[in-house]
Amino acid sequence: MNALPIHPAKPSGQPARLVARRLLRAMLGALAPLAILVIWQCVASNSRALAGLLPAPLQVLDAWRIWMTGSDPFGMNAYAGTWLSNLAYSATRVGEGFLLALLVGIPLGLMIGWSRLTARMIDPLIQGLRPIPITAWLPFSIAVFGIRDMGSIFLIFLGGFYAIVVNTTQGARELDRNLVRAALMMGARPAQLLRRVVLPAAMPSIFTGLRIGLGIAWTAVIVSEMVAVKSGLGYVLWDAYYVGRMDIVLADMATIGVLGYVSDRILVLIANRALVWRALQSH
Repeated sequence: MNALPIHPAKPSGQPARLVARRLLRAMLGALAPLAILVIWQCVASNSRALAGLLPAPLQVLDAWRIWMTGSDPFGMNAYAGTWLSNLAYSATRVGEGFLLALLVGIPLGLMIGWSRLTARMIDPLIQGLRPIPITAWLPFSIAVFGIRDMGSIFLIFLGGFYAIVVNTTQGARELDRNLVRAALMMGARPAQLLRRVVLPAAMPSIFTGLRIGLGIAWTAVIVSEMVAVKSGLGYVLWDAYYVGRMDIVLADMATIGVLGYVSDRILVLIANRALVWRALQSH
């Protein structure tokens, strides 16, 4: 019997379709920003009244370039070359404050969501302090920490903490009790129950809280740097406004937006890796 000829498998075309889909998604996402930039450029270029208040995008881009690279031929730009150092100051403060909020908020949220006694003792305090805005804590922060980094880190911690602890609490409270009964039947101790049952089940809510808290942390660092410290993107934002450099103000705002977006995407990638079991459950 003659063997059947073996033909090479034809490519399914799925990778190509996936690339095309992602490219189309990226193009759709870029439409609104591009439309805003075009309208902004037209309005700013044809309005003398807005010339000092609303610099054109090309002017902002040039100011941003000088701020980043320091290539100022006349040496008249006080902000030239200071972009990276101020970005590092702000990113470091956000990282420290957010990490502190994470280390405190997740365990506390798990305990509040899991233990009725802890909820009765601590949850009313958290819910009473949570509505106080970050700006209301500024005088307290300056009085306690002075014009130092710790004051900014404290405000960032507060901004991220409440979102993390509330979402973690909700995730722990929504735990399927059948999982708890199964773990108890297998002899799990309370510490093991929290670590191996409650924590994994609450992870989707925890990551939601982390994303919200990270966004608030970037808001808090700008607010705090305007008053509580003398460096960082918030300080540059307020200083540039004070001297009438609206091009630097808008470049600063764009920098904050890019940093917030990039840090959120990193957190989403981590969440997708940590919650890969959710994708398996959905299939």
